[in-house]
Amino acid sequence: MLRTVVISGASSGIGLATAQILQESGYHVIGLSRSYPKVPYKFEYVLCDISDESQINSAIAKILITYPEIYGLINCAGMGISGAIEYTESSDIKTIFDVNLMGTFLLTKALIPALRKVIHSKIINVGSVAGCLTIPFQAYYSVTKAGINAYTEALRMELRPFKIHVGAVLPGDTKTNFTANRQKAAVMTDNLYGNRIQVSIEHMEKDELNGKSPTTVGMTILKLLNRKTVPVYTTVGFSYKLFLFLKRLLPSRLVNWILYQMYAK
Repeated sequence: MLRTVVISGASSGIGLATAQILQESGYHVIGLSRSYPKVPYKFEYVLCDISDESQINSAIAKILITYPEIYGLINCAGMGISGAIEYTESSDIKTIFDVNLMGTFLLTKALIPALRKVIHSKIINVGSVAGCLTIPFQAYYSVTKAGINAYTEALRMELRPFKIHVGAVLPGDTKTNFTANRQKAAVMTDNLYGNRIQVSIEHMEKDELNGKSPTTVGMTILKLLNRKTVPVYTTVGFSYKLFLFLKRLLPSRLVNWILYQMYAK
């Protein structure tokens, strides 16, 4: 019997790459997103805007009629916004919190009963290195990914007696359409910040466009699904593992200064 895995954000980027890899590796994949992938795909698909609780409940109810036991949930849907904290519209803040946090919370909540029916089922939340190393002018993205980390740790402890294994994957810079889809700041330069906002965002986008393939993250998720248990955190890429290791060793003030020199000066 095929193991069923639900993946949010499966229309593009890391979500699509993961869905394709898992389907080719023998899993039964059900993708969720607001729109269908723009490239050929072989996995099952259910349209769902995960920022809308009613759509989540409807989509999950539909899935569970045919597949009442779920082996894995990959919370991959996410978005980014950029700009100075004081210039960010409250509507944009609400949107990124609804997608990156509330969508993950509500989708997970809806699927826990079905995951509990499978011994050693998995919940893998796709976080980011930016949730551990806060990026200036991407503050709200970093906040949501830091929230995913806290959520992962709490959920892991709550579900441990049910043998539902919970962990977070932390990619670094990844080459996807996430870069092009990021909501840009309305104010990029002014007499207060000068060109710091623009330079910071350009630096970040350059790093992303030169980043790893989303396939790398998908293969990491496949390996975790194939394990009996998963670590709390799995960082993708040696350099990012090194960065996070150094963060634990260095004083927080020094880490903050280094990030300032890289992205905010």
